[in-house]
Amino acid sequence: MSESDDIDASLSAAEAASLGHVPSPDDPRLLRDALGRFATGVTVVTAREEGGGEPIGITVNSFASVSLDPALVLWSAARSSLRHRHFTAAPAFAIHVLSADQAEIAKRFSSSSGPGFEGLAYKLNDQAVPLLDKCLARFECTTEAMHEGGDHTIIIGQVDRFTLCTEGAPLCFFGGKFGGFTPTT
Repeated sequence: MSESDDIDASLSAAEAASLGHVPSPDDPRLLRDALGRFATGVTVVTAREEGGGEPIGITVNSFASVSLDPALVLWSAARSSLRHRHFTAAPAFAIHVLSADQAEIAKRFSSSSGPGFEGLAYKLNDQAVPLLDKCLARFECTTEAMHEGGDHTIIIGQVDRFTLCTEGAPLCFFGGKFGGFTPTT
């Protein structure tokens, strides 16, 4: 028994928990729960299937600004997703920042078995990327770079055009659930 084992054995369960946890690929639930304590906005990323096929979309909360000059944003695609190959092959995509009243749109694209674009109004931009209306913001992007990051691919896009709605509350994701957020002035 080492000295550190003696110290660990003398700690209460609460004290041991306060020291933290080591991520484990055998049991990712605790790490996932801890990551879920960070409230994020909700987006839907759209593109065309590989080879210019059908429109595709995916609900994503891994969206971030990278740079203002040049205008770059990023999002992460899970390699386990059936849509991963389409998004990593797409020359262009759009990121839609959803409002609090667009939870149903987020749910449509949150699994590969969801209804996706079926019965949903959208238009195509000059690069044939599907665009959704009534979002808080939309970023039409050209794929700039991709980087492997664990079980995801980080996709960086050059923002070619964007729209902005200055009214409305964002759709948020916290603790595994969608919800609204009311900004204060």
